[in-house]
Amino acid sequence: MEQNELLKTVSEKANRWLEGNYNEETKIAVRRMLENPDKAELIDSFYQDLEFGTGGLRGIMGAGSNRMNIYTVGAATQGLSNYLKSQFAHLQQISVVVGHDCRNNSKYFAATVADIFSANNIKVYLFDDLRPTPEISFAIRHLGCQSGVMITASHNPKEYNGYKAYWDDGAQFVAPHDVDVIKEVNKITNIDDIKLTGNQTIIQKIGDEIDSLYLEKVKSLSLSPEAIKRNSDLKIVYTPIHGCGRVLIPRVLNEFGFTNVSTVAEQMIQSGDFPTVISPNPEEPAALDLAIKKAQSINADIVMASDPDADRLGIAVKNEQGEWILINGNQTCMVFTYYLIKKWQELGKLTGNEYVVKTIVTTEIIKDIADKAKIELFDCYTGFKWIAAVMREMEGKKVYVGGGEESYGYLAEDFCRDKDAVSACALMAEITAWAKDNGKSWLEMLQDLYIEYGYGKEKGISVVRKGQSGAAEIKQMMADYRANPPRQIAGSDVIKIKDYQSLIQKDLKTGVDSALDMPDKSNVLQFFTADGTKISVRPSGTEPKIKFYIEVRGEMKSRADYYAAEETANAKIELVRKSLGV
Repeated sequence: MEQNELLKTVSEKANRWLEGNYNEETKIAVRRMLENPDKAELIDSFYQDLEFGTGGLRGIMGAGSNRMNIYTVGAATQGLSNYLKSQFAHLQQISVVVGHDCRNNSKYFAATVADIFSANNIKVYLFDDLRPTPEISFAIRHLGCQSGVMITASHNPKEYNGYKAYWDDGAQFVAPHDVDVIKEVNKITNIDDIKLTGNQTIIQKIGDEIDSLYLEKVKSLSLSPEAIKRNSDLKIVYTPIHGCGRVLIPRVLNEFGFTNVSTVAEQMIQSGDFPTVISPNPEEPAALDLAIKKAQSINADIVMASDPDADRLGIAVKNEQGEWILINGNQTCMVFTYYLIKKWQELGKLTGNEYVVKTIVTTEIIKDIADKAKIELFDCYTGFKWIAAVMREMEGKKVYVGGGEESYGYLAEDFCRDKDAVSACALMAEITAWAKDNGKSWLEMLQDLYIEYGYGKEKGISVVRKGQSGAAEIKQMMADYRANPPRQIAGSDVIKIKDYQSLIQKDLKTGVDSALDMPDKSNVLQFFTADGTKISVRPSGTEPKIKFYIEVRGEMKSRADYYAAEETANAKIELVRKSLGV
């Protein structure tokens, strides 16, 4: 579309907002954009409609069809309401849970969502203040609701907000509901189709009582209470990075029995502006700077940070020289899985009918841990809704031990169906106490796992290709990898290829093709080499980039070999990069 034609189209669309039944605050913002000689904001705000995807909504806040505001949130909620009424027409009363995080406008959006649901005669359990995302999942299941909404943009920058939608099992939508809900949302094209006037008689505020029930369930996950008693004074530094974790995580650490928990005062302040960080993401090293500074001042044992909606956990620990190092998501997931399996074994809880779950881009060491313990491992697509989908499929058939992903999300319970930093923080503190009880630092515990299962190192690389030409280039890259897959990577033969778009696995040693047992197709390729290297390639679903996940394997015979193994792995990763041309 030519620039003049685009400007004409967005101006017409914006003027319809001036004529429609929108509030005066919105109209003032739209007039300002129309009158501004610089039309960049106008175009970005109206050139498309904010898309309701399989995970809900996420976007920059502001007026316009491509922004997060009460009208785009309203259309999503009206569409979801219509879908719920079609699916649960047999129920006398459909009910939902609504929660929100610390972000600017989150409470306002949550109240709007509650009004629209109730206007559609759907009972709403509305949290009275900010709460972690996993607690919303728990409440849906506990209260027997048919759906739920969490207003959050997770760890995105402060300009963003979002809308996570859940089904009756407390998990985000998967097929067929994901596509069918989107169809209903897309039917809402007129603001007058949205029922904005709430029915307060069927909106019920909830809070402390659900907190207590949820935390009781989290406390039931403890596997080493004696180790905690012996190490109750473990020095823990925790930060919620201004978010929801401040409500429950210090409390759950105390209820687990930890008496020496220090918080980062500046980041315990609830704020959607996230004033102390550039990005409120525990995957970013800078987000833990203040916590590490606090830990250095008190000689702490571990640093833990949760993201704004308290579903992701990042940690830092000390090395042999007393320096603080960040632990990545693969390492944390590996330690969680090992600990859960080890303790279930010791406590006689394993019967041969248990399973663990990871995503396909998460370290293969977890598979080695599960295999050695003779526990079934399920590999699923990236995103916690796929882990929850496995849990739903296995409910009543097999017993869930735990699951996680490389992007800092972990779940040790089945009473919740989304990643949970509340339980993860409590268990990570317990794991640290357990390691100390066994005469090990956290890092020594990790090193011992590498000695037992082999060393592994992972690196994610994103190649950005913007615009229409960039999208075409990414599409061509995937086509080229399929048509001409590499035969060698970094000097090692490719022995297996998994193509999740065709759902075919090719064994290049035997020449045998076999089917991949997955619930749906996905544009992901994986290459496995003879030396244990795994490369996963996939286009991003939300950004103009193609992602490469590289995992290389090595050997460790003693803790003293750790840094040499790391150096060798880093060199190998560079060779892999060069082989792939990224």
